[in-house]
Amino acid sequence: MVEAHHHRPTLKQQNKSFKSKHASKGSLKDAAKGRIARASPKASPSSNSAAQSRLNRRNSAKQVQTIKRNALVSATRVFNGVDGAPRIVAVIPLTEDVSTKSTVGSLAEILDLASDECPEDGIWKMSRADRFKTSLQFRTVPYRNFYAALDACKVADYVVFVLSSSVEVDTWGDTLLRTLQAQGLPDVVSVVSPDASMDAKSRTATLKSLLSFIQYFVPNQTRIFDLHVSSDRLNALRSLSEGKPADVRWKEGRSSILGESVEWDAGTLKVTGIVRGSALSVNRLVHLPNFGDYQVSKIFSAPLPRLSKVAHVASMEVEPALLVEPDPSSADSLVSSNDPDDLANEQTWPSEEEMNGATDDVQAEIPDALEGTTPKSVRRIPKGMSEYQAAWILDEDDDEGEDGEESKESADEVEMEDMQEVEEMQDMPMDDTATEVGGVRFEDLDIEEEEEQLEKWRNRQREEEDDLSFPDEVDTPKDIPASTRFQRFRGMRSFRTSPWDPYENLPRDYARIFQFEDFKRTERGVRRRAEQELSVVEPGVRVTIHLKDVPREAATTSPVILFSLLQHEHKVTVLNFTVQRNTEYDGSVRSKDSLILCVGPRRLAVNPIYSQHTRGGGKGANNVHKFERYLRHGVTSIATTYGPVIYGKQPCVLLRETTDSEAPQLVAMGTFMNPDTTRIVAKRIILTGHPFKVHKKTATIRYMFFNPDDVHYFKPIQLHTKHGRTGHIRESLGTHGYFKAYFDGPINQMDTVCMSLYKRVFPKWAKTWTGAASGKKASIAQALHPEAMEE
Repeated sequence: MVEAHHHRPTLKQQNKSFKSKHASKGSLKDAAKGRIARASPKASPSSNSAAQSRLNRRNSAKQVQTIKRNALVSATRVFNGVDGAPRIVAVIPLTEDVSTKSTVGSLAEILDLASDECPEDGIWKMSRADRFKTSLQFRTVPYRNFYAALDACKVADYVVFVLSSSVEVDTWGDTLLRTLQAQGLPDVVSVVSPDASMDAKSRTATLKSLLSFIQYFVPNQTRIFDLHVSSDRLNALRSLSEGKPADVRWKEGRSSILGESVEWDAGTLKVTGIVRGSALSVNRLVHLPNFGDYQVSKIFSAPLPRLSKVAHVASMEVEPALLVEPDPSSADSLVSSNDPDDLANEQTWPSEEEMNGATDDVQAEIPDALEGTTPKSVRRIPKGMSEYQAAWILDEDDDEGEDGEESKESADEVEMEDMQEVEEMQDMPMDDTATEVGGVRFEDLDIEEEEEQLEKWRNRQREEEDDLSFPDEVDTPKDIPASTRFQRFRGMRSFRTSPWDPYENLPRDYARIFQFEDFKRTERGVRRRAEQELSVVEPGVRVTIHLKDVPREAATTSPVILFSLLQHEHKVTVLNFTVQRNTEYDGSVRSKDSLILCVGPRRLAVNPIYSQHTRGGGKGANNVHKFERYLRHGVTSIATTYGPVIYGKQPCVLLRETTDSEAPQLVAMGTFMNPDTTRIVAKRIILTGHPFKVHKKTATIRYMFFNPDDVHYFKPIQLHTKHGRTGHIRESLGTHGYFKAYFDGPINQMDTVCMSLYKRVFPKWAKTWTGAASGKKASIAQALHPEAMEE
């Protein structure tokens, strides 16, 4: 028998173990280690599993439907019942020829109700209609009443925009719509006023045009109701009376009261209204727009008298009962800022000469004034100079803006020391010609200075263009040493990574503000404690709230609107907002310009500073951000100011006042970011020099400094060029500020050598904006209640 031929074992094929197509079932099970493969959705399931899946989907949909229905019932429960709260409707006219009273009257006419008592500016309640089983409370706002319209929309459940069929919306109406859009709007109903007649042929085109206009600001609008037609009146009323009002995000967890009646008695303001929103806590502060924050002393019930079913007359009134009183241990105080102790700072021990009073630079005593004169100031003049000669000595004012103010004091000291070395000085009392008008110091300027200020104001647009073309570049002064002029600036090797202590050289205002260790954790704790609060009044209850130490002028503003505050929202800290400029505003917006900040229920008079917004909102390695001199179009910036604490992502609006107090300009809108007090806003200046002589990597630079002392002072700071080269100063040349510099590569003769210097800047203190008549209002409120105005 012939044996079969066999190959050698070394020639047998061995499949690669990681190739799954060659793996056996056993090896695949071992690799899976007990995991079960996911069933393919394309595979046809069995009839039993398909039926089970269908039942599960049906059951899930039923559960979602039940949850939504229960949420709707709970949300609208406050409006149901005999004592249900009315739905608040703000009626806002957008043109001059429409009337809010006639608009409300046309809606009431469809239910055969009289609206003769409805005012043009005030509150009118539509009695309960059996058709819709609810009641409406209209807050009518007259035309060109800007801030009243903002407050009315904050507290309203619905907003009715009244348009005209013959007059277009002007600039004021456009600004109001943009501001309300940025502030946050509840449900909107747009109607055409019945005042002006509408041609039947052009009705369709007019309604289509008005719908296109209103959809630009409120995209979810689907139709415009024509109040000339009875069916549209009924449908508009049905939109206001049925369904659940939309929620505005920033009002979550806050309560508000629209005052139906107001009474002032010996500093106590009694406001009667229905609590709306969340539960009202008696231990928290209440904000009164244009006046400030106040404490609650008591809350009484204020039930409406019920009608007798037999005679339809008012039955005996129910006596108001005390609902809640504040707990002194947990009630918020009106302390909004700290009281800094200047004596707590670090002190140096005086020397023996200073204690003996033997220093040479002690200023002589101010001479006594002559009889019949009241000198306002004392000037230093050379000894022997007459009063007539001294009148010709001009005071040198530094008109270089912010950069000049910071070195003015040091420059004056240098000049004073030089003058004292030359000749002996004496003090001469000067009679100030400045007068005080209405408590404000007024000084009549001469013609030259008036022309100079006018020219500076006209050149503001050109300054903004120059800053855009040559950002942060400044000229080194020739008469003042650069080490003195820029003594508060520092050099940084890397703007993003170089360390910067956020607690060094802080202004005095930083001793007054509050800082959070962990703001997010504090906010969660505040909201959790607000939900567990016991001394509260539930929404939908009609109450009379008593506020302490309120000025009498607050009772004259009708109607009064109250907003509750959360814990710590009266404390002042540093607020950072992400803002973008309004595309329709063409004016120049500079840092520290006076603006009106509208955020939440507050309006603050602020002077914000702007800085660059890091992508993603991060802090970076050192939390240093570049200062922006101007707020520019198309760029998201950070606006920093002092202000009361804010919780949540609240929208903000920046307005600029004009000659018409009720027609401000919308400058920017944005959102609250955080209250980070360690955020460093660094102002950058760039000193530039010209390459005088160039030899490969070495160059002689001029025009950056004008004396050798400045060259030695700024020698450690790194140089850079506009073409990307970096270098450093090697040595000073001559006596005119020339120096030799070495770079990391050959530089061009046409290049520009730069040196970047940085200084931390801070905003100005903010105050409560008190409206057009702020002078009288603020002085009275400050005298009666200083801490309420200190925001």
